[in-house]
Amino acid sequence: MVYANIDWVKMSDAAIVKQLGNFIKHTRIQQNITQARLAEMAGLNRWTISQIENGGSVTLTTLIQVLRALDVLYVLNNFKINDEISPIEYAKLQEKKRQRASSKGTKKDQNNDLGW
Repeated sequence: MVYANIDWVKMSDAAIVKQLGNFIKHTRIQQNITQARLAEMAGLNRWTISQIENGGSVTLTTLIQVLRALDVLYVLNNFKINDEISPIEYAKLQEKKRQRASSKGTKKDQNNDLGW
């Protein structure tokens, strides 16, 4: 099964739930796990796994339990928030950045100059 070319935006909610169920079923079969075994691993009953795989409604918590049991939580990586700095904030930080070394304390005392 290839999921790369799915246009999620054009799909109805029910179609997306069905696609999630297909993903769960495909992954379970690839790992050679029965519905009963997956249910046990996820702390659910087999009927719930069947419902998910057939496009039935599922809570987010139940979905996470199933993904964890299948060891595919990586599918949630797209939900990661990357902290980014705005261009304005970056410019402000650059203004505060020290531009050059201070001359205080770096000049030699003229009276202590040995003239070497």
